[in-house]
Amino acid sequence: MAQPLAKKDDDRDDEMDYSPFMGIEKGAVLQEARVFNDPQLDAKRCSQVITKLLYLLNQGETFAKVEATGVFFSVTKLFQSKDIGLRRMVYLIIKELSPSADEVIIVTSSLMKDMNSRTDMYRANAIRVLCRITDGTLLTQIERYLKQAIVDKNPVVASAALVSGIHLLQTNPEIVKRWSNEVQEAVQSRAALVQFHALALLHQIRQNDRLAVSKLVTSLTKGSVRSPLAQCLLIRYTSQVIRESGISQTGDRPFYDYLESCLRHKAEMVIFEAARAITELSGVTTRELTPAITVLQLFLSSSKPVLRFAAVRTLNKVAMTHPMAVTNCNIDMESLISDQNRSIATLAITTLLKTGNESSVDRLMKQITNFMSDIADEFKIVVVEAIRSLCLKFPLKYRSLMNFLSNILREEGGFEYKKAIVDSIVILIRDISDAKEGGLLHLCEFIEDCEFTYLSTQILHFLGNEGPKTSDPSKYIRYIYNRVILENATVRASAVSTLAKFGALVDSLKPRIFVLLKRCLFDSDDEVRDRATLYLNTLGGDGAVVETDEVVKEFLFGSLGVPLTNLETSLKNYEPSEEPFDIHSVPKEVKSQPLAEKKAPGKKPTGLAAPPVAPTSTVDAYERLLSSIPEFSSYGKLFKSSASVELTEAETEYAVNVVKHIFDSHIVFQYNCTNTIPEQLLENVSVIVDASEAEEFSEVASKPLRSLPYDTPGQTFVAFERPEGVPAVGKFSNTLRFIVKEVDPSTGEAEDDGVEDEYQLEDLEVVSADYMLKVGVSNFRNAWESLGDDCEKVDEYGLGPMESLTEAVNAVVSLLGMQPCEGTEVVPSNSRSHTCLLSGLYIGNVKVLVRLSFGVGGPKEVAMKLAVRSEDISVSDAIHEIVASG
Repeated sequence: MAQPLAKKDDDRDDEMDYSPFMGIEKGAVLQEARVFNDPQLDAKRCSQVITKLLYLLNQGETFAKVEATGVFFSVTKLFQSKDIGLRRMVYLIIKELSPSADEVIIVTSSLMKDMNSRTDMYRANAIRVLCRITDGTLLTQIERYLKQAIVDKNPVVASAALVSGIHLLQTNPEIVKRWSNEVQEAVQSRAALVQFHALALLHQIRQNDRLAVSKLVTSLTKGSVRSPLAQCLLIRYTSQVIRESGISQTGDRPFYDYLESCLRHKAEMVIFEAARAITELSGVTTRELTPAITVLQLFLSSSKPVLRFAAVRTLNKVAMTHPMAVTNCNIDMESLISDQNRSIATLAITTLLKTGNESSVDRLMKQITNFMSDIADEFKIVVVEAIRSLCLKFPLKYRSLMNFLSNILREEGGFEYKKAIVDSIVILIRDISDAKEGGLLHLCEFIEDCEFTYLSTQILHFLGNEGPKTSDPSKYIRYIYNRVILENATVRASAVSTLAKFGALVDSLKPRIFVLLKRCLFDSDDEVRDRATLYLNTLGGDGAVVETDEVVKEFLFGSLGVPLTNLETSLKNYEPSEEPFDIHSVPKEVKSQPLAEKKAPGKKPTGLAAPPVAPTSTVDAYERLLSSIPEFSSYGKLFKSSASVELTEAETEYAVNVVKHIFDSHIVFQYNCTNTIPEQLLENVSVIVDASEAEEFSEVASKPLRSLPYDTPGQTFVAFERPEGVPAVGKFSNTLRFIVKEVDPSTGEAEDDGVEDEYQLEDLEVVSADYMLKVGVSNFRNAWESLGDDCEKVDEYGLGPMESLTEAVNAVVSLLGMQPCEGTEVVPSNSRSHTCLLSGLYIGNVKVLVRLSFGVGGPKEVAMKLAVRSEDISVSDAIHEIVASG
């Protein structure tokens, strides 16, 4: 009996999505491309082959020069086809292949013919392709056609010309800027898309002229913009003008009134854009926020998920700075906790946590408990961070919130999720004294089942620092020693170090710790045995401390004084020799993280994370470069190199930035220069520096750059001497001086004769922060106590009116140029007092620690108490002088 046929859809959930392009190969597709050469063209077949070629190109497949040229010449033959669909595919493939200058000539005549065709679709696409592949010479020839296209009656053609203008503005700005009248006319178009593209292009043409942008916005806000898309753009430009001009929100305020009027627009996208713009205005008051919040509250109950998401996300941001203004929306947001869209539900929860009051905490916790099991780890992390902020806001509720974190810590989850919970518990232990003992026990219970080695070692390290300071340190010993018995070698070694810290700080536990460490001498791992031996010798065989208490504490708790990443790199580069490794040779500067790895603004740094560091390759490269130049080789060891400072604007003829290299009694300016003009060669390039506003500096050496070809970076240097040990500051004027020679573009050879020329650069300042190296410490409290109060200096300062404590903290941190410690640079929302901890290394390799205590007094009046400890009282005085004069 024949078996029944199974339906294909019966198990569709287990099937992978089928792609029609699966398994295609470049070689096979190139063979198929021969169909372009057939005498009788098959339009459908040709379109399929072009589709495959486009797929390969968009998947990152690279075509060799010969292959790309072959495909290009074959494709050009398809212009003889009258099939509209095939013609559009031809346009696409020509743009993607990006033919060379020689090949462009082959299709120019066909494209120009299409550009003047009666078929509007041909015209629009031909304009896009021509502007994509053409150079400045051809662009001049077709400029007249492009101007006509901008004001064409057909919106597709006009939009194609405008979008092409937006792209061309990056490569041929001078030509596009001549189209201002036509673009201005297109802004008045009745076609929504044309008006949108015209406004975008007109703004880009004028973006470097602040007054012109302000006039543009002023004229358009009077009601001539009909397109909702263009209206959204105009709202953004209006917000930009308000930010840049610093227009007061009191009195006559036409720009704000325009934003508020957009809240009554019939298009939802315009309403939302206006509401978002109002909430993001600096210094916006609660009264000004009210209409925007009301509109967003209506969106919360919309049937469209995108509107609900947009509204709750905006309210979430507003809640960071104006939580009371969002409180009226809490009932609507509570209904979103059960929203099918988990992103909306997560944002609703976190917003409620920011805006809720102390009495609503327990009710929220019950709702969140049921909610957490339904969302992914990435959403759980957001909720955990919101709960941490709520606990810091209402410290009396620490017990229920800590229990909640402890419960979810035992549930299943990935590393980042578990790390977020542990970091939150650590921060709560540090900031809420009553939460210490309970929080440490929660961490001890978690570590028994922790599957992540990194988290186990970090918890043990934290436990070793905080556990001995509790009322009953002995209760943690069992948890720690269990790690020695049950865990892998890495965790066992960390547990041994933690036991030693308890033995050093708690006298009553020393005999017991000694017995446990002695058992570790029989461990199978070398690292565990070595650590146990080292700590036994340090603590002494009979349980008494052999060394002094100060020496033991410095050994166990003291900082190395150098970033661990820098130390690791230096050790890897160390070649065994008779000279022992010198830890003082390790670079001490802590670089900021690359842009892609930076934390989002407002996100509090995690508790167990180390200060961000970067590889030392840049520092080493600077030191090698400067020591190889005879003029600077006698200046001694490089103390610090600053980040580069731009001295020219973008898209100028010459790009110049400068790096400040700080030595004990010298400063070297390294000017990095780039020539952006292909038809010019620069020779004998130097920077003439005027130090009339920097009286303590005297120029002692300079090194010009012999030649600067097109697009080849080069460096020229100027060195100044300054008084040793004095943080001299000043402003330097800079002028780029050079001999310019014309270059023949066909041969690449420069003319023999040149013309001397100058180019004015921006001014450069040397500030107090240039003499401070950012060096983090792993435990600020221990480092502070180890420095002692012999060189301590404390004073109070009035900082005057400021918008927020965050502004005050950022201003002082920037002024001192020191490394914030333990995430204290982030100020909790609505705080009226805050403490910020900073560490650094002052020129002369003097360790400096700073404790800043801020408070808000009268109407936004900020006062600050500055406590400085260092290894030299003169350095402590210098820090106070910097703040007093800053």
